[in-house]
Amino acid sequence: MYTIALLIQKGGSGKTTLAISLATTAAADGLTALIVDLDPQTSACNWHDRRVAANPGAQNPLCLSAQPSRLAAVLREAGEGGIDLVIIDTPAKSSDAALAAAKVADLVLVPCKPQTFDLETVKSTREIIALAGGKPALAILNDVGAVGNRHEQAKAFLQNEGLPVCPYSFGHRVCFGDAVFFGKSATEHDPRGKGAEECRNVYKYTIRIVRKLEQERKRNNGIAKNGPRQARVKAG
Repeated sequence: MYTIALLIQKGGSGKTTLAISLATTAAADGLTALIVDLDPQTSACNWHDRRVAANPGAQNPLCLSAQPSRLAAVLREAGEGGIDLVIIDTPAKSSDAALAAAKVADLVLVPCKPQTFDLETVKSTREIIALAGGKPALAILNDVGAVGNRHEQAKAFLQNEGLPVCPYSFGHRVCFGDAVFFGKSATEHDPRGKGAEECRNVYKYTIRIVRKLEQERKRNNGIAKNGPRQARVKAG
């Protein structure tokens, strides 16, 4: 099971939109996905309620509202229940929830608009990631305009802050807001649109990273287990 946490200490940066986009694209890719909504506003769960109301058979992705203190138990139950991908949507201005999510994540995603107010919060977000043990993190630019180079300036700023940036981003598109109203994602609302293409590109890049991290973790665990055993054989 892969676990991705979405963090940034500012509201309106696109965490829930990213969570929905990743989860629905993962479901279309054959994975069983779960969104864990730690935000008291429960925006992701409200989206899921509209989704189920429109299509009572919609069971993938799932969505669950939870408290940060229950996160470990939720993940344990998700693993036992056959969930392949967990996406944790965190609230703004809640370092406790963000830290709890970062600690259990395989990968932290930082959705960020190419705007000053968003970029100013990156430092505090990086501090939370560091407190969580320096988990692998990746910024994803959101709401990128069709003209201008502001996104390139934002990318340079983020990289200078030590935060790698996904080569794919989300544009400033009405399809994201329209899709949410109907309990859908952009890939479902307009499968051939630019927004859907962006969702698929971001998902493919992200899932490659978590799979690579999982392979590295297994390899490192194997080295840690086999190292002492090999040493004893040589000593004998």
